[in-house]
Amino acid sequence: MPNLRPMADPRTSEIHLTVTTDENKVPTAIRWSASDAGIANAEAKAFALSVWNGREALSIDLWDKDMTVDEMKVFVCQSMMTLADALERSTQDERAAGAIRGFTSELAERIGVGPSQEG
Repeated sequence: MPNLRPMADPRTSEIHLTVTTDENKVPTAIRWSASDAGIANAEAKAFALSVWNGREALSIDLWDKDMTVDEMKVFVCQSMMTLADALERSTQDERAAGAIRGFTSELAERIGVGPSQEG
């Protein structure tokens, strides 16, 4: 008997990264586009891409040569907060997400990028 279910809409979304480097392969410019978000050739100072293959997390982390240490610290802390949000959305585990947020807030203060260091 033939399959009478309607075919799913075969959608493809693309995220494109372009990294320009100097002669030593150090990133000098990072640009990205995301087809579903309407973002085209936007500038970035850094990116961290993590993928999971079912066994382990793999990552690519790049930042441009002009990114400061303080900017990197902020980027890492903001990324950790984003991961907490993603965990909570995907699992509804408020306790685990809250633990990540609490740790990240403490870390941000200890490394000098938390709220008490601003202003």
